[in-house]
Amino acid sequence: MVRKPDWLKINLGNTNDFSVTGKIVKGRSLHTICESGRCPNRGECWNHKTATFMIAGDICTRACKFCNTKSGRPLPLDAGEPRKVAESVRQLGLKHTVITSVDRDDLLDGGAAHWAETIHAIKRENPGVTIEVLIPDFRGNQSLIAQVINAHPDIISHNMETVRRLTPEIRSVAQYDTSLAVLKQIADAGIPAKTGLMLGLGETQAEVEQTLKDVYNAGCRLLSIGQYLQPSKHNVPVVEYIHPKKFDFYKQFAMSMCFIHVESGPLVRSSYHSATYLEKNET
Repeated sequence: MVRKPDWLKINLGNTNDFSVTGKIVKGRSLHTICESGRCPNRGECWNHKTATFMIAGDICTRACKFCNTKSGRPLPLDAGEPRKVAESVRQLGLKHTVITSVDRDDLLDGGAAHWAETIHAIKRENPGVTIEVLIPDFRGNQSLIAQVINAHPDIISHNMETVRRLTPEIRSVAQYDTSLAVLKQIADAGIPAKTGLMLGLGETQAEVEQTLKDVYNAGCRLLSIGQYLQPSKHNVPVVEYIHPKKFDFYKQFAMSMCFIHVESGPLVRSSYHSATYLEKNET
């Protein structure tokens, strides 16, 4: 087992704002990736009354080896969920919100209509709030991805997660080229495209650099790079803990390629400092 270094010590926090955010989320029977994904930044984010809402339930139809979200047969969609999320955004006083979901391959539309309605509900209830969505690949179905695009969130993110060689081992269904095509469709529609990578799964520097080139060529200009942390004994183990200086190197490499904004560090996750991406994209 690879020993966890000192720079990965995490303070989850326990302030009043942390508990207030948790109570609002739980009171409306909502789910957050902050909890199901055991995000190391949930203390910082919840202390600032922000949370990444996870819609379409908390059971995923896929079983990716890096992910701690429950896998199995999901429950039917909650038709009231878009309204509940929108009301929670208002109650928390958010100016920017992030929405993600489990994969719903059991549904004919993969949950695309539910996605679109959630975005519309947030806009109706919270005029002026900006929205980032972190979407699944919808198995590459362009018409389903278009439903999310046509709801006009401010940023659409879809994570590559890892390099091409490791994708079949780490991701249960998703394919590297399908994810690139999703990013290209988003960028071609004129909406800022964002993606995220995990390091420490056994990838090489050359593979990371090639992945950054691939997503850039697909039109993606917003990027997060973080350390993979094994969330449970059932998930794939960490191969290597990447030093913070290496994360700085990858950030500089990406910025030299003209990415607009990059968050890169051991504890960076997809929605970390998410509002900053929008600010940088607009400058």
